Amino acid sequence: MKTRLIATSLMSLGLSLLMSCWVTFLNLGWNDSFFWQWMNAFRLAWPAAAVIAFFLGPPVQKATHYLAARLP
Repeated sequence: MKTRLIATSLMSLGLSLLMSCWVTFLNLGWNDSFFWQWMNAFRLAWPAAAVIAFFLGPPVQKATHYLAARLP
């Protein structure tokens, strides 16, 4: 369980950091307050991403094992 929590936290951290940067840039462009707008988006995104990753992790792993066993 500890490994799953750490992996979920790190993966959701990286993904939400990069995705919030990208979406903030696409929506608002580069401006003087970009960094603070990005950090606000990240602050809201990370907890949601962590919860989603924690609950979707096991089904995704099962689907991955199922597909990997059947692909050539």
